[in-house]
Amino acid sequence: MTLTRTQVRDLLERHGIHPKRSLGQNFVVEPNTVRRIAELAGVGPGDRVVEIGPGVGSLTLALADTGASVTAVEIDDALVGVLAEVMAGPGARRDVRIVHADAMEVDWDSVLYTGPGGGDPGDGNWTLVANLPYNVSVPLVCDLLDGVPAIGKMVVMVQKEVADRLVAGPGDDAYGLPSVKVAYHAVGRLVGRVPPSVFLPRPNVDSALVEVVRRPEPAVDADQGRLFGLVRAGFGQRRKMLRRSLAGLVDEAAIVAAGVDPTERAEQLSLEQWAALVDASGPVGANS
Repeated sequence: MTLTRTQVRDLLERHGIHPKRSLGQNFVVEPNTVRRIAELAGVGPGDRVVEIGPGVGSLTLALADTGASVTAVEIDDALVGVLAEVMAGPGARRDVRIVHADAMEVDWDSVLYTGPGGGDPGDGNWTLVANLPYNVSVPLVCDLLDGVPAIGKMVVMVQKEVADRLVAGPGDDAYGLPSVKVAYHAVGRLVGRVPPSVFLPRPNVDSALVEVVRRPEPAVDADQGRLFGLVRAGFGQRRKMLRRSLAGLVDEAAIVAAGVDPTERAEQLSLEQWAALVDASGPVGANS
């Protein structure tokens, strides 16, 4: 089961809750959409799912109905109570744990590795499934890729613009630091489009579903700090040629030695070319 638009509206009115723009709250109110997300996540009995920003619990219900164990991380005080009420509703034999916390600041070790079946750090056995607000979606996905190896797969609903940034390749308009970060750690792809009509309140933009599957090892063998130091410098001045945007970090001769044209711009380089720049820059390079 899950929640209809009428049920979500009634819940919000009964609890006197108004969606907060500051938290990017747009609740999914179309049952087929949340069932589709749960299906795309491919989770079921015995699987461990972490959901960020569950809101009133529409997607949470769909995930729990698969038989998966769900840990729902919610920042909003008022919604924590609503979520608990919904999870205790009809057919309440659900394995759902509610964590009241800010996903950008929470200690993920304490969230994922405590309690029965928590697992070991780095086992990659958790799946993140979430409807992420625009203002935190990119830094949150990147931070989780960098620092929470227990999350081996993500299926996230984000604004279409954000989705493009996460899965873009060299030469694409949306290609940037987040694209390189995803490519380094994982394989990312668009798996669906979501219209504004499925949300309450209705946003002014389209959304998309992105699947991110963590690689067993990073895609290139390069020092991560130096690699992303160069990437940040390059995209920090993306309109400039590399010989200028990387000045002081990699000299022009080293760029040529890496097999890269110094007149190219950051948006034209593949992950492998960035890694070659790290190798060519020698033992002293950009650090993060």
